[in-house]
Amino acid sequence: MSQGSPGDWAPLDPSPGPSAPPNPFVHELHLSRLQRVKFCLLGALLAPIRVLLAFIVLFLLWPFAWLQVAGLTEKQLQEPITGWRKTVCHNGVLGLSRLLFFLLGFLRIRVRGQRASRLQAPVLVAAPHSTFFDPIVLLPCDLPKVVSRAENLSVPVIGALLRFNQAILVSRHDPASRRRVVEEVRRRATSGGKWPQDTTSWAWRGPGVLKVLWLTASQPCSIVDVEFLPVYHPSPEESRNPTLYANNVQRVMAQALGIPATECEFVGNLPVIVVGRLKVALEPQLWELGKVLRKAGLSPGHVDMGAEPGRSRMISQEEFARQLQLSDPQTVTGAFSYFQQDAQGLVDFRDVALALAALDGGRSLDELTRLAFELFAEEQVEGPGRLLYRDGFSTILHLLLGSPRPAAATLHAELCQAGPHQGLSLCQFQAFSLHDPLHGKLFSTYLRPSPKPQASAPGGPAALANGTLPLLKQKGD
Repeated sequence: MSQGSPGDWAPLDPSPGPSAPPNPFVHELHLSRLQRVKFCLLGALLAPIRVLLAFIVLFLLWPFAWLQVAGLTEKQLQEPITGWRKTVCHNGVLGLSRLLFFLLGFLRIRVRGQRASRLQAPVLVAAPHSTFFDPIVLLPCDLPKVVSRAENLSVPVIGALLRFNQAILVSRHDPASRRRVVEEVRRRATSGGKWPQDTTSWAWRGPGVLKVLWLTASQPCSIVDVEFLPVYHPSPEESRNPTLYANNVQRVMAQALGIPATECEFVGNLPVIVVGRLKVALEPQLWELGKVLRKAGLSPGHVDMGAEPGRSRMISQEEFARQLQLSDPQTVTGAFSYFQQDAQGLVDFRDVALALAALDGGRSLDELTRLAFELFAEEQVEGPGRLLYRDGFSTILHLLLGSPRPAAATLHAELCQAGPHQGLSLCQFQAFSLHDPLHGKLFSTYLRPSPKPQASAPGGPAALANGTLPLLKQKGD
């Protein structure tokens, strides 16, 4: 049995199948014909006027924001601002902010539920934070203090508003910054009502953001329509387990919004989801690579791998193009960029071979994991046989599942604790990737999911959900 020609392959659909985790970072908007017409007309006529007026009001906010903190020392800013500064500047910013959102089209803010007092719930948790308009939730809350990125201080006007707000700032580049934020939130939340309520937005950061709050009650608040939910008081068990507390509050908010709860976060610029002890990409780059190669008419099964098991062979972009028989420079550059390059701009051909094997729908998971082991396992320093060490294990999971290498390395260390070696045998690796109740299902979901019904060419095969295609028969075979 042989594979069909590139022209026999159906278009790819790189989106995950039904069993794949939902991607909270992707929103599909379906507009009717009337809505499209209104969007084009009003976007061309009304939007420029709205934006111009909004910018004027935004810059009018700056004097009030500056006046509230002008002349105050850092020590004074560690306590709530009172007196005329609070009265004049706070009300000025609040009124102009409402005018700003009115000009942007928010004619009325609908509020449901009842906001708790600062003594009942020192912290408001707002979700989901997905647009630039989400600060509208601060208006019915009387401008509570917020948690924001330290980088926002350098943004004109926005930085002045954050200083006015006495916001708690967190730096994503400084690990110690998170600890300081935890301490500051806790200090304000336990001040006995001295500080106004703190608001933390809950977006891609996942439930971990609530772990700093588990010693006190918090009030969940939906950004959609500004709905205040009942105050959530931690149980004795939740007081001992911040992760349980965070997950339960997340579940309450998800139920109120009618959306699924996910444990998603960003590792650098990569959105990932936590599955067991592993972090995996919501949409691994392997899927996008498959889309690029299929668009170029390449059938992974037709490529001669030529990779030597256990031995690294570094190739240049030119050799990469020859091996894959690619001629379009843009396609070559795009496909080559999916692989990790060394200082000389070379990639390990074993990475390419494994990626192509994963995209070849004719290989079973058993064959694929066996090939992955053969490519990256190394000879033992002492004793016969070959083992899969940390670097090889991390590379396999990064290529196949999009797992960040540090997370994969941590999991490798945990898997090796039960054995006498610092590496995994073929049996151990396949027990993890094929037969583990949780991770085995993960491999099958990402690499060999069930076929998803879709339109295809007459007589052509349906693409699998991750972009792979089943093995084809030539006509007459």
